[in-house]
Amino acid sequence: MMAQYLTLKAESQDCLLFYRMGDFFELFFDDAKVASAVLDIALTARGEHGGEKIPMCGVPAHSAEGYLARLIKAGHRVAIADQIETPEEAKKRGGSKALVARAIVRVVTAGTLTEEALLDSRTANWCAAIGEAGGEFAIAAADISTGRFEILECPQDGVGAALARLAPAETVSAEAGTLAGLATVLRPKGEFDSGRGETRLKALFAVATLDGFGAPGRAALAAAGGLVAYLDHTAKGALPFLRPPRVTRAEACMAIDAATRESLELTRSQAGVRRGSLLDAVDRTVTGAGARLLAADIAAPLMDRDAIEARLDLVQRFHDEPGLREDVRAALRALPDIGRAIGRLAAGRGSPRDLGQLRDGLDGAWRLGEKLGRLTEPPALLAGLAPELRGHGALIDLLQRALVPAPPVDAANGGYIAEGYDAALDDLRDAGAGGRRAIAALEADYRERTGIAALKIKHNGVLGYHIEVASKHADALMRPDSGFTHRQTLAGVVRFNAPELHDIAVKVTQAGAHALAAEAAHLEELTGAALDRREAIAATADALARLDVAGALAERAAEGGWSRPALVDHACFEVEGGRHPVVEAALAKSGERFVANDCDLSERSRLWLVTGPNMGGKSTFLRQNALIAVLAQAGAYVPATRARLGLVDRLFSRVGASDNLARGRSTFMVEMVETAAILAQATPHSFVILDEVGRGTSTYDGLAIAWAVVEAIHEDNRCRCLFATHYHELTRLAERCEALSLHHVRAREWKGDLVLLHEVAEGPADRSYGLAVARLAGLPPVTIARAKAVLAKLEAGRERTGGIAAGLDDLPLFAATSVAEAEPVDALRAELAELDIDALSPRDALDTLYRLKGLMDG
Repeated sequence: MMAQYLTLKAESQDCLLFYRMGDFFELFFDDAKVASAVLDIALTARGEHGGEKIPMCGVPAHSAEGYLARLIKAGHRVAIADQIETPEEAKKRGGSKALVARAIVRVVTAGTLTEEALLDSRTANWCAAIGEAGGEFAIAAADISTGRFEILECPQDGVGAALARLAPAETVSAEAGTLAGLATVLRPKGEFDSGRGETRLKALFAVATLDGFGAPGRAALAAAGGLVAYLDHTAKGALPFLRPPRVTRAEACMAIDAATRESLELTRSQAGVRRGSLLDAVDRTVTGAGARLLAADIAAPLMDRDAIEARLDLVQRFHDEPGLREDVRAALRALPDIGRAIGRLAAGRGSPRDLGQLRDGLDGAWRLGEKLGRLTEPPALLAGLAPELRGHGALIDLLQRALVPAPPVDAANGGYIAEGYDAALDDLRDAGAGGRRAIAALEADYRERTGIAALKIKHNGVLGYHIEVASKHADALMRPDSGFTHRQTLAGVVRFNAPELHDIAVKVTQAGAHALAAEAAHLEELTGAALDRREAIAATADALARLDVAGALAERAAEGGWSRPALVDHACFEVEGGRHPVVEAALAKSGERFVANDCDLSERSRLWLVTGPNMGGKSTFLRQNALIAVLAQAGAYVPATRARLGLVDRLFSRVGASDNLARGRSTFMVEMVETAAILAQATPHSFVILDEVGRGTSTYDGLAIAWAVVEAIHEDNRCRCLFATHYHELTRLAERCEALSLHHVRAREWKGDLVLLHEVAEGPADRSYGLAVARLAGLPPVTIARAKAVLAKLEAGRERTGGIAAGLDDLPLFAATSVAEAEPVDALRAELAELDIDALSPRDALDTLYRLKGLMDG
């Protein structure tokens, strides 16, 4: 046995190995030590290997899912080694001492889960693969619990942002790949060959060409091939359900890098949980599929204005008709998750209950589709969704006739096929029931014949049906002429058999076994019928999810007084009465009111410089406008009285940062890296929010960097930008940058206390209120007094010298200085590049040095 185990362990590589032994999955050696610590179960030992005891632990096979969930959550991968033959088959093959054959039937990983108990119903579970070919890159991602399959073609510097959007449970890459550092699993490079990937996809979807899937490029084929190969590896040849891939390009969605997603807390808060995120504040969905789709929408706002308007039209219909909205949401609330049910059935891990969920879900979808189909002048998106809800009549009828009202999860004990569906099955059940009645009658007869009132006929998996009496009554049944045969003696009871019981038991057992076999055959047929329509079922699941999202967004808009954004083709950002949805919800719980603010970033005022005290609301104001852009392009109403927006192609947020010790980066380094990315990538159609750029270094360095960044955004990037700062010296730029306007968050001191008004007003702040904020934070009075004295000295010095911004008024604008500095350096380098040093005589070398020095000085 240990030789068999070691062979399977070598095959499982870095996975923990669940080795099936009877009713348990056992783990040995280091696997046992790891599992016992994670699962908090006893670590024991058995036998010896290499002269030492073998550590081991085990978990019951019938409850393995719960243990698997904990191991996967702890970051482990588990290989399942199950018995692939019965003990009887093993004996027939190799004699009485033959070892039952085992094989790894599945590798359970975080990205390849389908079990309901292991998944969050409201979160997609992506497994992604990174592909590259010819200098191009792509990501292929699949959620095998529903069959969704996406391919995203993107530049190398966009791969990280795309992975941040998907937040995959697993990321696979080729060994030694350019971006292997982004992966959690490395696989052989040959699996990511684009030619093999194309062949795999054609075979998987039985097509001669992939043009119908969006003509994926070589990098996309490499990614898709690597992903399919990995899924095939984990499923051990039983490839899970995958729908035809949807190929998209990076420019189809608003580009949002990982740092911006984290800063804005789109789908996860900075604590890594859903609570406190934009998604959490917006989500009013009533189904798991709807919640998953809403998360995907918020994570990938669209760039197609027509598609956005189509979503908004549907949201508006539900918003304007509360009765219709409530009817649809009530119908959806009652439906099971048919997308994941068909996923489990396709993966071979389905149950009779999954078929029952399909029956009930498809029937409910049909009824909802009939209702929506009768609406007058439906929005275009709704008109396209309604037909997707219907068309399953034959399958619904079959499942309604075949299944009991509440099918069980476990098929092993039968009982899920309805009476009347199969006459032969009904006869077998009647025979079994008649036999059980005969056994009950026989039990009464035995009691009367023996005079033992406590005599019972019982059943177990070893003895089958048998007679059981207390030990004190056993002697009477032990006599040779009693008609009973002794089978087993236990503490307190003795068990017997009898010819009459044996005959009836054979009939009952045979009828039961035949009934179970008949039900299993029907289960296979019903599953096949469902899988024949899996594409159509998945489309119905998608339609239900889209309806749920639209109804939920309409509910949230009605609940919060949100408005439909007006989208335009030019770069503008006009918001009246804008609010931060997460902060507003938090304040509402404590009975406080959120102060709404306007924002108008037009061509003549596309860069706002926002000053004011800490805690005054600058960061909230910056974030809320970025979130409004995300919601609008996701197809949602926005938390504002009115909004008129031009599409945002790239969204950047540099609001707050922390040390990245794992990568050796300080707060300031993180800030500079993120700011550099903004300056390199922002376009005139981008939206940028920057908060306190330059604060992580010395005052002079920080002001210089902030000054240069403001100029660069104004002159070069020319994007819509909100720039919050404490450097009041930057306000001088308003005199020289025609599209820069000054704003501040209002605050007042009243009887020595600071009152933060959280209102954004025009013009610069009149002062910083730093000491007032320090007092509000609880600094000791003696410290505050000392700070006042130091401040007075500093301000007196500033008045004499002109302060740290002295002389900046005469500084040329960013573009002029960059050109002036670049020219001499380029001329010098050009001269050096032309030199043939080996051909110079000593005199020529001296003349050349003088000439180069002249170039540098000039």
